Amino acid sequence: MLDEPWKTEMLMALLKENVPIPASIPPYLAGVLAKGMPEGVPDQCNVVDVIYSGETAGILCQLDISGSDPKHVHLVSITHLVFRRRVPLAREIEAYQRHRIKKLKQQGESLFCRPVTLVPSETGPQTPPC
Repeated sequence: MLDEPWKTEMLMALLKENVPIPASIPPYLAGVLAKGMPEGVPDQCNVVDVIYSGETAGILCQLDISGSDPKHVHLVSITHLVFRRRVPLAREIEAYQRHRIKKLKQQGESLFCRPVTLVPSETGPQTPPC
């Protein structure tokens, strides 16, 4: 089991109470996100919502980088974002990131889960492939 359920539930509740949360997008992630964004990806963003995707990708963060196009939703695993130390919950976020990365390495799983841009479809809701 990658995540400790009670710790993850507590962190999710705290994150939801504190959104928007400022975050930095590392260059490797910006490169991946830029493929679907002709206007480019900013260095800084806000986490505007969080979703728990289970063991697959852990805590996913919805970023406010869509600009004027509210149809696109950008979700990335919290482990791929950088949070400044002054951000509320920075210690809790960092502890979750370290724990999850450690467990992924122990299981020999990929640390990179590609970010997903969800576009509403006529077939119903989509689940992020990760």
